Amino acid sequence: MNFEYPAKIIIAWAEAIGGNKEIRDWLMANGYPELGIFIFALHNKQEARDWLLTNGHPHLMALINGVEGNPNAILWLRKYELDVLAKMAQAGDNSEEAMIWLHANGFADMAKVAGKIRIIKNEIESSNNDMHKISPE
Repeated sequence: MNFEYPAKIIIAWAEAIGGNKEIRDWLMANGYPELGIFIFALHNKQEARDWLLTNGHPHLMALINGVEGNPNAILWLRKYELDVLAKMAQAGDNSEEAMIWLHANGFADMAKVAGKIRIIKNEIESSNNDMHKISPE
């Protein structure tokens, strides 16, 4: 599994995660569909989650699962020597220690992505736990 992107693509991915739909669409149309689809998967869209798994990007789905608190996803990322993604998942799941590690080890761009993921994950969790919201089910 390859997870090497130019720095400008990582920064664009962070902006897209943060809500910039134009950049998300640009990523999807210009050779990085997995990064755009990741955003839909992060927002619990099952079709996007399935797409990541069936199109050779299980590491991105493991990142999401790790952000959602699944310890097996973190172990899986480490098993495949995707330690930076494992730290991103932990940072996205509110680990300040993991965020500090990313910065201290020269992964500020990945820390930015993890920070954007954290915001989205926490918003989704807050919305799901809000007893004043009506469940669609």
